[in-house]
Amino acid sequence: LANAIQNYQKAWNNYRKIGHGIPTFHKKRSDWSYQTNCQYPKQKEAFLDNGTARFIDAKHIKLPKLGIVRIAGFRKLIKERLVNHIPTRIGTVTIKKTADDQFYLSMQLGSDTAFVKELPKTQSQIGIDLNLDNFLTESNGSMVVNPRFYCKAKKKLAHAQRVLSRRQRRAKKGGRNLRLAKNYQKQRLVVAKLHDKIRRQRNDFLQVLSTALIKNHDLVVAEELRSRNLLKNHALSQAISDVGWRSFLNMLAYKADLYGKEFLTIDPKYTTQRCHQCGSIMGQNSYKKLTLKDREWTCPICRTHHIRDWNAAVNILEKGLGKWQNPKIKKAALFGAAVR
Repeated sequence: LANAIQNYQKAWNNYRKIGHGIPTFHKKRSDWSYQTNCQYPKQKEAFLDNGTARFIDAKHIKLPKLGIVRIAGFRKLIKERLVNHIPTRIGTVTIKKTADDQFYLSMQLGSDTAFVKELPKTQSQIGIDLNLDNFLTESNGSMVVNPRFYCKAKKKLAHAQRVLSRRQRRAKKGGRNLRLAKNYQKQRLVVAKLHDKIRRQRNDFLQVLSTALIKNHDLVVAEELRSRNLLKNHALSQAISDVGWRSFLNMLAYKADLYGKEFLTIDPKYTTQRCHQCGSIMGQNSYKKLTLKDREWTCPICRTHHIRDWNAAVNILEKGLGKWQNPKIKKAALFGAAVR
């Protein structure tokens, strides 16, 4: 109750400060969550097993009002702190039920002992170009294939949603409440599980890839992408939503801070149109601007053949390092040498 009151007050304070987004009552949905707090009454020091929310063993946890709850997927990080009795305070505890009837428990943990150690330096720097053909292209030339999880499951998902829609119409026609219509609820779970499978596949892919980049490089440079603006392109909005660029950049940012590495985002202006060899920019001085169809091109000044995405990744790294040269000076010098 205390958390609900606190969230209610925060919602109204944010509304008064921002001026829009008036708080509304929670609607009855298939997914829900609530929060509780861990207290340490008459305890001199906080541990994982002496608060009102505490771990009993690797498979059980005791929560206020709920009592003892069985858990799965015990984290190695928590197990080490529990076994070694390292002082760790449990803050807010959130219990969440998803639309596919899965229950998750998340905790805010605080400790004077660091949860992870900084990774050793590798003396490696890399620029990454995010695109739709390949998920990303690195400045060293390697590529990561776009898995397209939603696209692969689209046909199966569409069929399941048609069945759900048909059962919804039948239930309404018969005057039955959808919450009590068993066939509708069965199919709703089927659709929810398909959506959740896509979400988990995408999240696992992004987590593994972002961790590998941060561990293997001291500096990672990427474009600052605005997903809201990109989604205005209706021809590519579905593919952009499926790829998860914004989530990937957020993962790189917090993991760089966590492991003592550096992550930069730069303005993507001219990163695709610029030749990294001579610095000339396509679309200027009567040169044809590159379009999305131009996956490979040859620089008209230095005659260097480029693979579009790899060239962009090299430009992103150079821009992040501050190594961009003035394209006009470079172009004039090369043109003069060619005339001579």
